[in-house]
Amino acid sequence: MSAPERISSRSVTVLDLLSKGELTVRGRVREASNAVLFCSVAHDGEEASCVYKPVAGERPLWDFPDGTLAQREVAAYEISEATGWGLVPPTVLRDGPYGEGMVQLWIEADPSADGLLALVGGDEPDDGWKSVGLADVGEGRTALLVHADDPRLRRLAVLDAVINNGDRKGGHLLPAPDGRLYAIDHGVTFNVEDKLRTLLWGWAGEPLTAEARDVLGALAAALGDGGPGLADRLARLLTADEVAAVRARVAALLVDGRHPEPSGSWPAIPWPPV
Repeated sequence: MSAPERISSRSVTVLDLLSKGELTVRGRVREASNAVLFCSVAHDGEEASCVYKPVAGERPLWDFPDGTLAQREVAAYEISEATGWGLVPPTVLRDGPYGEGMVQLWIEADPSADGLLALVGGDEPDDGWKSVGLADVGEGRTALLVHADDPRLRRLAVLDAVINNGDRKGGHLLPAPDGRLYAIDHGVTFNVEDKLRTLLWGWAGEPLTAEARDVLGALAAALGDGGPGLADRLARLLTADEVAAVRARVAALLVDGRHPEPSGSWPAIPWPPV
């Protein structure tokens, strides 16, 4: 279920390619608020497309320490891999043409994939959809924002609760041609305060699946290991308080046994939502 470890019949892994390969900048993603560079990366006869986000191009945020977004992106990948769900593309922290930054495998979304979000009329979603809430669509009109009742999204909702994702937008969801779902843009994560903002509130208050409980139990065990495992890797990317907060969120999810609900102390849905 995790991201493919090899990109061909050769012995070069994706993480080797991203970590050791030569980065060549091909362009810039202009819509992003921080510097996001589209690159190619080549190593030992292998080549792939990737995204490079240099720390030097990060816009300061009032509620996150400066120069830490790249590390949070890598930490989100580490948690994703630990769950076994492989929801975050392979991601590394390395030096690049503009200094240290996050490098992540480029995922080309499948344009023919079924939609995961929609605006519909009426007060209740159709079968196969979960309600998020009413959205302003202009001229004093509203529509019901819904997302697919999709197990891939449900896993992502659990992951977002663990990493305390403050910015889960629709544009961050990338359905791949092989049917897998990837999620990107995890810089605004791992705050010690509750910052969860997401479009995936459709399961709020509902019991966690048995699969999610098993995954969270395994994650709690991995986070409690002081050896050279997940906890150690997170400690190189986050503060001690932030790692402790991850443990606390996992423990709280296991005790409560339900998907979290909006706290009311923080906007529940990011803006713009897409």
